[in-house]
Amino acid sequence: MTNDSSISRRRLLGTAGAAGAAGLVAGSASGAVAASALRDEPTALASVGAATVPFHGTHQAGITTPLQARGHLVAFDLAAGTDRKGAAALLRRWSAAAEAMTAGREPSGDNQIALDAGPSSLTVTFGFGRTFFTRAGLQKQLPEALAPLPDFSADALDAKRSNGDLWIQIGSDDGLVAFHALRILQKEAGDAARLRWQMNGFNRTPGATAEPRTARNLMGQIDGTNNPKETDATFDERIFVPNSGSPEWMAGGSYAVVRRIRMLLDSWDNLSVERQEKVIGRRKSDGAPLSAGKGGTETTTVDLDKFTDGALAIAGDAHIRVAKPESNGGAALLRRPFSYHDGYRDDGAPDAGLLFVCWQADPLTGFVPVQRKLDRGDGLSRFLSHESSGLFAVPGGPAKGEYVGQRLLEA
Repeated sequence: MTNDSSISRRRLLGTAGAAGAAGLVAGSASGAVAASALRDEPTALASVGAATVPFHGTHQAGITTPLQARGHLVAFDLAAGTDRKGAAALLRRWSAAAEAMTAGREPSGDNQIALDAGPSSLTVTFGFGRTFFTRAGLQKQLPEALAPLPDFSADALDAKRSNGDLWIQIGSDDGLVAFHALRILQKEAGDAARLRWQMNGFNRTPGATAEPRTARNLMGQIDGTNNPKETDATFDERIFVPNSGSPEWMAGGSYAVVRRIRMLLDSWDNLSVERQEKVIGRRKSDGAPLSAGKGGTETTTVDLDKFTDGALAIAGDAHIRVAKPESNGGAALLRRPFSYHDGYRDDGAPDAGLLFVCWQADPLTGFVPVQRKLDRGDGLSRFLSHESSGLFAVPGGPAKGEYVGQRLLEA
């Protein structure tokens, strides 16, 4: 095999999309021509790799950013002896590393895991758990909205994989880039914080479908159709803390509820497609509501009052009926999950499901009323197990020259 150092992985990525399936069909002769072109004509980094998401801004990245292909959720607890000053130093290090990596630069102490890749839409989002404020001596800055979530009857929570002083969400369209960010931030924690839990997730890779589509979950259902849109008149007030909000350091921020929800996929897959559709209230093939009959699309308005053959077209316990804002006093939240698969359990069932992350200006008027309603009457709950939970205050995005949380830690 000829060794030609001019054919870099970056350049191969840059031409892969252009060559596409046609290059595979053409066979070895055209492949030789393509290889020659690679040697002679350097190409730009592929579009997926070159995509960047700004680290600075009114809001932190990773909230309204489109779903990324790979994700890591990780929580830390402050180490004994780490006070407010130590926490501030940690957030400075983390912010500096995140700013560099999201811009495609090498952070301090880089381990070169992702050296030949672009940022690939990398985002790093930081939040504070309720216990952080006591351990950092910031009790007076504790937001009322960070009150502990209530217990729900369907919960089977593992305390070791729940909550935490500090929370980080990492997302990228490349697996190595995402892991690189995780590893760098773990190292930068040093002696100031210790890992509490970590979860790994994934979504569909950009370009895997002929056109952009709403994601499907591991049950095969289109998931996220009724998510609030940034174009909605009430989007900001529902998702972000206003500048006039309390406490002041949370202006432009949001609250993240994180839940590891295992799907009972063996039981689900034993249902007929027709039965699955009745549980959700939508067709599995295209996401159209069952109230649309044989027509409609994913975006067809749901008619909860429609009857078919003497019965409600959308059953009383169908997921979309119970979760619909109109069924919950208008409560709305922005869902931005990752799927996960952590192997198989002792009984052979897949340990797989949803790393549920939702965003709202106040969880007491967002997540809590919705989950209470789902907990009482959602037919889908029979196929789910809520196994971990956390609530985190995610401050607004840092301005140039600031680190995340500076307005809290230096108040």
